[in-house]
Formats: sequence, structure tokens, C-alpha cells
Amino acid sequence: MDPAFFIEKAIATTNIGDVEKPQEDAMTARIFIDGEVGTTGLQIKQRLEGRADIELVSLPYELRKDTGARSEALNSVDLVVLCLPDDAAREAVALIDNPDVRVVDASTAHRTAADWTYGFPEFGPDQRAAIAASKRVSNPGCYALTAIAMLHPLVKQGLLPSNWPVTINAISGYSGGGRKLIERFEDANAADHTDSAFFVYGLSLQHKHLPEITQWSGLARSPVFVPSVGRYMQGMLVQLPLPLWALPAKPPPSLVHSVLTDHYQGERFVQVPPVADLEMMTELDPEALNGTNELRLHVFASSAGDQVVVMGLIDNLSKGASGQAVQNLNIMLGLPEEAGLV
Repeated sequence: MDPAFFIEKAIATTNIGDVEKPQEDAMTARIFIDGEVGTTGLQIKQRLEGRADIELVSLPYELRKDTGARSEALNSVDLVVLCLPDDAAREAVALIDNPDVRVVDASTAHRTAADWTYGFPEFGPDQRAAIAASKRVSNPGCYALTAIAMLHPLVKQGLLPSNWPVTINAISGYSGGGRKLIERFEDANAADHTDSAFFVYGLSLQHKHLPEITQWSGLARSPVFVPSVGRYMQGMLVQLPLPLWALPAKPPPSLVHSVLTDHYQGERFVQVPPVADLEMMTELDPEALNGTNELRLHVFASSAGDQVVVMGLIDNLSKGASGQAVQNLNIMLGLPEEAGLV
């Protein structure tokens, strides 16, 4: 059957291949998720399904790798979300010739590209407007988003010199590695199954998020980044240790806290807990924000006040991936930013 049949039907109905009542609300935005069966794609789809302001366009399974069918889908909608490997994401962008189609790319492919807008609305006072006006938005990586959220305000305000030797330590749930890593942990019959409770990786110090972190944090050199994986599905902690005594400005912990607090003042999805709350905390659970689109930045100080560790807490599959993509597409389409998110 002609693939165009499926595209035409997709425009008129919520799901291709199902017999459903056509959408009657002309104000709905048509969205195509290229890669909807992957970990991130499935979560984006779940957040969009059932919304009256969104109509999802979908291809039958057998046509999802058909170039002609994909091209028609990519060019027939208001906005495309790419949940693909980098090369496939670049290919998908090349297939789009409709100048009205807007794109959110969840891959690494365009995160440092000059002609793409970085999809971190809370980055600065002009970023939300830039995203709203953009036709091409790169969705941040989970580690990168959290690291940049900590580093950027401190570098911008001069507390942290751009040439400072930054070290970042992080742990993620195994969903951060996608389907293959999930299978390694969950499928006892997988050839590379692991029983590890925890392991460190990226031992070549060349993690794919490093260019993104370096560019958007304002650092002059790449940080030393040490990622790790724990035996749990999702949730992430990213740690930025700072020896305040060695920094040129020798800032007190209160100044680090106030710079971050001021930068994210009034933001719905990024918060900095008050000092009084931080002083009462004795542990931090990487799964504490699972299922939410929130990012929390904690500033823990030594009793002497000469050291701090800034810790970012995030759900790597939500604010670190699918929730962030939904937040960006809401902004791009002029819809309520928090729609479909918690």
C-alpha cells in the first residue's frame, strides 16, 4: 500500500492503523516522533497522548524505516521530535524540506551547532524567547543539562574562572544507556548481562556530553568528567566539588548558594533548596525526583566554609530527556510550558 495513505490518515486521526474518530479541533498541533519506540520516544509519547492540543502522527511498524514514508511524515506536521542515534537524526533533518516544520532533536547531533538553539529554557533571560522563535532546537543531554545548570551561573558571575580545572562526578540509573544497557541489567539471558551493583565508565575521559558541557557552561577547557551507573532504572546525581579556599574570589558558601538561587528565581522546574533545608539533609537519593520534570541544585558546605559540593538531582528520563523535550515543544508551539509535565 502507498505510504502516503498512512500519512494522510495520520493527519486526520490520532493514530495510524487504528479506526478512530477524526480530530475536529483545528487548533491542535500535529507532532511526529521519529523514534517513538525507543526509551525517550515512548516517554514523550506518553506525555503527549490524550492532550486536546496535540495530535500525534505515527507510522506503522513496518514503515518506520521506510525513507519515503518517513519523509512524508517529517514534512506533514507542525513539529518533529527526533529520538534517534546521531547519524539518523542528521539524516532525518536532511529529509525535511518543508520550511514550516519545527524540530526538537533529542540526540547529541546538534547540541553544539551554531544554527541550532539550545533547549534549556532556564539557561538565561533570553533563552525561552530564543526557543519560542526557533525552527531547530537541540534537547540537552541529562548529564550535560545538570552540569551546565550548576556551572553556567557560577562562571557567568565570575565566582568560577572559565579556566578553572573543574571535576564532575555523576551517577545515573541504567536507563541512561538506552535499550542495550537496560537489557544488560534486566535480561539474564543477554550475552553481556551484568550483575554489577555499580560501575564507572567513560574511562577514556571522552564522554559524548563533554563538548556540550564545555560550550554551554562557559568553561575554556573540558572538565574531568567521571560518570557511573547504578543498579536502578532512573534517577541521576551530578556532583561539582569546589575548594572555595583555592578560588581567586574565595567566595563563601552563601554566595555560591545565592548566585544559583538568583539565577533560577521564579523557575517552575529548577529549584535551589533554602540553606536551612540543606543543613538538615543527611543524604540525597538519586531517585527522589523520578517521574517529574524538576531539577534541584543543592549546595552542601563544609563546617569550616572553605569547601562546597554543588549537587544536581534530576530524573534522567524526564527533565534529562523526554520531559525536557515536551517542555521545549510546548514553548515552540506557544502552548502552556508545563502542559503534560509534573
